[in-house]
This record gives sequence, structure tokens and C-alpha cells, in this order.
Amino acid sequence: MHRGAITRESVLKAIAEYDKLGREAFLEAYHFGKARSYVLLHEGDEYDSKAIAGVAHKWAQGRALAPGEFSGGKEHASAWLKRLGFQVRAVQNPDWARDEIILACDLVMTNGWKGLDAQDSRVIELSALLQLLPIHEYADRNETFRNSNGVARKTFDIATRHPDYRGKPTKGGTLDVEVLHEFLARPDQMAEVALLIREGISTGELQDVAQTDDEELDDDFSAPEGRLLLRRHRARERNKGLRRKKIDSVLRRGGTLACEACGFDFEEVYGERGAGYAECHHIVPLHEAGEGTTKLIDLALICANCHRMIHRRAPWPTPAELRAAVEARRASRLGGTAAIGKQRCEAAVASAAQENQR
Repeated sequence: MHRGAITRESVLKAIAEYDKLGREAFLEAYHFGKARSYVLLHEGDEYDSKAIAGVAHKWAQGRALAPGEFSGGKEHASAWLKRLGFQVRAVQNPDWARDEIILACDLVMTNGWKGLDAQDSRVIELSALLQLLPIHEYADRNETFRNSNGVARKTFDIATRHPDYRGKPTKGGTLDVEVLHEFLARPDQMAEVALLIREGISTGELQDVAQTDDEELDDDFSAPEGRLLLRRHRARERNKGLRRKKIDSVLRRGGTLACEACGFDFEEVYGERGAGYAECHHIVPLHEAGEGTTKLIDLALICANCHRMIHRRAPWPTPAELRAAVEARRASRLGGTAAIGKQRCEAAVASAAQENQR
């Protein structure tokens, strides 16, 4: 039996069975617990989405799925139901993203590192802005998503983690502390990041990049700018016209397309297939350069590996800084190899001497 092979008709039959038995009896009959992540919305009523999806398999394929055979989240039940046109809503709101915490932390900083009440006009304004950020899907939000009460609580989560706060801190996350310390270390730059996010939402520029391919942004990325500005940064780097102009400029001056960090040359390794290819990187991040016009001197040609290593975590090294790290690593390895070779040579000489003595 293939998981997820359910139909709209089988889901409707599961809903009808749910209504007939009642929630408690339905869940008990099929050994499901109450929904903790998502609920199915149908004709004004809420249903435990995972249980409905599991029982829909009975009507579609002859056997209901057991709770342990699949998940109730985005990978299984929720995705299957949405694919069939049903509306699914989150039970709990998603965790705060870096971009959201940056905006909240900026507000707390401007308030003298003190939390704000839900009725404060600045909290109400930030609540409206956070609801516009294209980070979390609407299906992952519930009716309290980033409302003024939630925003106010987050400001206290941040304020009570300040080094000068002497009371008991409220319950927050590690990301709150991380962003707070970034503001303490470089307040002007982080305030500029918050401004860029605000401006990007108001102009629609960050809305445009929100749905772009995100495969490069794994969980281990630690962008100083937050996810949206990193996407914007990468979108600029993928600008084919800009990249082509940079490559043509280098070739016209008699240069090569070797990586400016490690020296890798695509044509040298891959021959004709790699000719004329290199990736393009903006040397100065958006939180430092802003959204001004990009000049060719602001761009560096690098290989895919070095490009990924630069963006992997903050602070981002320049290609020159990464090159220095690569060269230091090479020198260290060569030095270690030479030392090992010397030791082996000395051991061989000593062994030969012992043989001669015999």
C-alpha cells in the first residue's frame, strides 16, 4: 500500500465517519491522539488532520494507516490533504525566524532594552509588519499569528536576556539570545539590517524573492541579515546579466576564471564543458552595502564550493579572507606531510643501521 494514495472522496468518507462516531470515539477506534500540529477545516468544522488522512486510506485502499506509519505534518498528512484541495491550518504558530527576531530586537533596543506592552502603538505596528513577512506559509499560522500579545511577549523575552537585566528571564529561545548579542556587538549594522527588512517589505522587493528556490539555505546557514535579505543577496548573485558582464570583463583583460578563493578553474578540470563558467559573488553583504547599484568591482568570481563556504555562517569572509584560510590550511597539511616523511626517513635509516650492526 502506498502512503498518501488517498482521494478526495475517501477523505470525505473519513470525515463522515468522524461526524457519526464523534471525535473521541473516532480517535479511540483508530488509536490516534488529538492533533498537535495541524487541523483540517471543512464546512466550518475542525478535524484532526492526521486521523482523517489515516482513515481515508481505509476507504481508498482497504486498510487504515496506523499513527506510527506516517506523520501529521508537512511531509505526510498535511501535504496529502492540501494536495486534494482541503484547507489545513496550524494548531500552533511557527517558531520565530531570525528576520522576525531582528525586527523585535531593534524595537527593544530603541526602547532602552525594555519590553513593551501589547497596547503600545509600536508593538501594534510591528505586529502588522510581521504578518506581511513572506517567511511562514499561511497554512502554518493560526488566528493568533504574531498578534500584539505575541509580539509584546517576544520583546520581554529579548529584554530579560540583556546582560544588565537582574530579574528572572522570561521563556525565550536560543535564537533570541544570539540576535541580542549581535545587536550588542554591532548595533549600527543590525539597526541597518532591520531597516532594510522594513524597506524591503514596504517596496515589495523581499516579497518577490520569498518564493525563490531555497535549496541553498540549509539549517546551518547563519546569515547576519536574516533569511529574506540572504535570499535577496543570492538573487542578485544569480543575475545572469551581471555575472556575464563580470566574466567578459575578466577575459577581456587577459585574466582567467579561476576561483578567487581557492584557484579552482572549471575549464582546466572539465575541459570544454567548463569553459567560460564561474559563479559570481557579491563581496559586500546587503546589510553593509544596502540596495545600491552593483559595480563589477563589487563582484568576485569563485567556484561553487567556496561560494557555499562563504555563505555558510556569519561572519561571511571575503574571497581574499577565504583564500588566506585555504592557503594556511594547505601549508599546514604540507608541513605535516613533510614532518611525517622526515620521521619515516629517520626510522628507515635507523632500521638500516641496526641491520648493518647485525
